[in-house]
Parts: sequence; C-alpha cells; structure tokens
Amino acid sequence: MERRIKIFDTTLRDGEQAPGCSMNLEEKLEIAKQLEALKVDVIEAGFAISSPGDFKSVEAISKTVKNCVVASLARATEKDIDAAYEAVKGAVSPRIHTFIATSPVHMQYKLRMTPEEVLERTAAAVAYAKKYLSNVEFSAEDAMRSDPEFLARVVETAIAAGATTVNIPDTVGYAVPEEMDRIIRYLREKVSNIDKAEISVHCHNDLGMATANTLAAVRAGATQVECTVNGLGERAGNAALEEVVMAIKTRRNYFGCYTGIDTKQISPTSKLVYNIIGQTAAINKPIVGANAFAHEAGIHQHGVLAERTTYEIMSPEDIGLARNRIVLGKHSGRHAIEEYLKEMGYSFTKEELDVYYEKIIELCDRKKVITHSDIETIVYNKDRSGRTYELEYFDVHTAKNSRATCVVRLKKDDEILEEVSLGDGPINAAYNAIDKITGNLCEEMLDYTIHSVTGGNDALGEVTVKLKAGERVVTGRGVSTDIIESSILAYVNGINKLLEF
Repeated sequence: MERRIKIFDTTLRDGEQAPGCSMNLEEKLEIAKQLEALKVDVIEAGFAISSPGDFKSVEAISKTVKNCVVASLARATEKDIDAAYEAVKGAVSPRIHTFIATSPVHMQYKLRMTPEEVLERTAAAVAYAKKYLSNVEFSAEDAMRSDPEFLARVVETAIAAGATTVNIPDTVGYAVPEEMDRIIRYLREKVSNIDKAEISVHCHNDLGMATANTLAAVRAGATQVECTVNGLGERAGNAALEEVVMAIKTRRNYFGCYTGIDTKQISPTSKLVYNIIGQTAAINKPIVGANAFAHEAGIHQHGVLAERTTYEIMSPEDIGLARNRIVLGKHSGRHAIEEYLKEMGYSFTKEELDVYYEKIIELCDRKKVITHSDIETIVYNKDRSGRTYELEYFDVHTAKNSRATCVVRLKKDDEILEEVSLGDGPINAAYNAIDKITGNLCEEMLDYTIHSVTGGNDALGEVTVKLKAGERVVTGRGVSTDIIESSILAYVNGINKLLEF
C-alpha cells in the first residue's frame, strides 16, 4: 500500500536565514499563499521569538493560511514555546516545533549539558508545548552526528511526552544516503513508541546530498520531509522541495509513495521565491533551471521530436510550464490577457488583473513581441513595499570623458521632490540624486545585478540591488525596457523597504 509523504516547507524560516534572503511581511505573506496553492502540508512560518518582525510575520501567516498546518520554531525553553504559541494560535491548524541538540559536540560546547540533562529538557519542553497544542513536533538537532543509542532514547522520550512528529535533522549536511537509511530503520526498530509519531527528516546540502539523503529516509520509512523552495537555506541550503517532490512523482513505483503537492504550481512558486530574494536559478538547476527541458545536441533533439520520453523523464507541463496558444499584442483585450494569465497557472484578484493589464498594454507599445517570460516578469515584479517614494521623472545626460548628470523627481505622499547630481556614469548619478532626496538612507550597496528577461534589442531589463542600513539588508527590484529606468526603480524599491523598519 502506498504511503503519503507530508511536505513540510521551511522556506520562510530556514530559507530566509540564508544571507541576502530576508523578506518583508508582504513578501512572506505572498509566498505563504503560494505555498498554500502548491498544497504543502506544513508551512514553518518563522522563529517567533527571534525578533518582533518574525513574531509578526508568523502571526500574520497563521491568520491568513487556511489549508496548511502553520508551525513556529522554538528552542526547548518555556519562553520560546510561549512565543511560538502566541504567534500560531490564530491558525486553523497550528503546530509548535521545538528542538534541542543531541550530538556530543553540541551538548558539550553549545549547550554545556550532559546527555541526561538533554533528556530531561526534551521531556519538559515537549510536555510544556503539549499544554498549548496537540500538534507538537520535536527535532533532535545534529541528529546525524549523534550516538544512535542516545538518539533513540531522546526520540522515545519526546514521543512519550506527547510529540506527534519527531524530526531527524542532518543539520550540517554530514550524512550520506546509506547512513540516513540506516538511522531511520534503526529508530523504527529500537524506539518502542515510534508508531505513535510521524518520522520526519531535515537535510542540509553541505556535501550536495540533501535530496539524496531525504529520499533515502523516505525509502527507509520517513513519512514527512522538510525542504525549501529552490533549496534555499543556511550555508549550502536544504533539500529542494521541487527535486524531492518530482523524484517521488517520477519514480513513484520505486519509492512506493506519493505527495499531495500540485506539481503544476512548482514553476510559479520557484519563480516567485527567486524574484522576491533577487536571484535567478542556475541554468542547470534541476527541475526549474532554464536548461532543465532544453535540448541542443542533435541526437537529443531528434529523439525528443520522435518520442518525448527518449530524453525527458518529466514534461514541462508537469511543473506548470504551459504552452500558451494566445498571442498578445497592443490590441489584446482584457479578456485575452486574463485567459493568458490563467493558462499560465496564475490566480489573481480583479484589482491585480487591472494592474497587469495596464503594464502589459504599456509594454506592448514598447515591444514588437510579448513573450511568456515578459508576462512572468510583470507578474512577479510587483511592488511589495509601502511605496513611500514613487518615481515621477528622470533625465540623464552622459558622454565619453565627462561625468554624468541626472535629475530625479520622486513623489512622496502629495509632495514632489527633485534633485540633481553628478556621478561616475548615469546610474551612479541617479543614485546620488535619490540619496539626496531620501537623506542617504542607504549606507551601502552590497550588490547590483542586471539581466535581460528575453533576447532581442527591445528586451526587458531586470535590475536587482541589495541595500544595507545598519543590520538590515533588503532587496530592491525594477524592470523596464530602459535599463536606467530599471536601475532607478530597483533603488527606489529598496529604499522603500528600508523605510519599513
């Protein structure tokens, strides 16, 4: 009989902890809604006690998401567990996820606790969380470097105290698949009450084996896997949701299990997350990279044309890469654009459709051909900030062997603000003018990237900037057929995000 594997997504907690991947509340809510559309089983919304911002986002997601379990992470302390409960209590299906380290190195140097003290803390923390909620998950941090016999005692203790899910993390990505298989089977055999809880795994990718280790655990009997969209996470990241899900789907007979994921939402989810953090997929990234379904070698092209399965074990449609039949142009009506977006797998409100319609028609006046990628860019590059400042006008003058000059006009509420500045090039001049208007809010620009969305000399240019003020790092994005305009829009977007904190 086939088993159903639960998908626990921690993009909004572990994924966001990766350097340069922080998100504001609006962005987290948008991803949470998309994860709900993807039909993940559990959304780990954050680490409630870590900051007021994290608490607020966990609380907001808990009140917004209706069809997934919403979890908050908590150390094995009453204060952490209190915060986690307060943040998730508004959810339709809330979970507290508490953890403590069990490896010798962590117990000795980080916790400064004996194994017996860790067992006592495990029992106390789970029992305390159980007073709040029936759904409690316990994680043995650094489980794969723990003594198996001691790990089994900890897991048995957690279940006895009321844990309904026990998670076996490969916290530092140390394990290999054979070890993961062995430890899951060992726990199933040695833990007397293991039948009273779900077995979960959480694998990091430091040695490039997170997906393989996760799948090995599934084969050995795990019933929940913890992963992130695009494999985001600390250091080298986590097991990638799209890889784990599509491996189980493609090799369903081998694994003898399935997930509840709507795989047609994988591509939209991946692109949304990449857009929000200001990154793009590596071209050879499995499942979601640009080359994942590309065939250049002649022998491959011939085979695919003759029979798709010669070189494709999945179809693009499986992950939501639809082949649109409608061609958009400047004379396209609202209904045609609405149908095009629906065919691409997007859901939207009437207000969002109005915005997309205006932007698409505007782009049609600038470009001869509107591509699938152009439409995706318009959908994903919406402003998710409070929009304190809006670009009204800019004028750039530049020439060889002379400094550039830029006039920028921004609108703030009903006030028009204008400055002019010199710079080492037009973009530097524009940013200097914006800094004059905004009071040098940005202390440092950590990154500036630009790429064309499509080919051709009328391609949309997408600019991403990472700005720093104090300890806060934000990502700003802008898109236009005019690369200077894209750059200014990205910088203003970043400034608006800095103003939120």
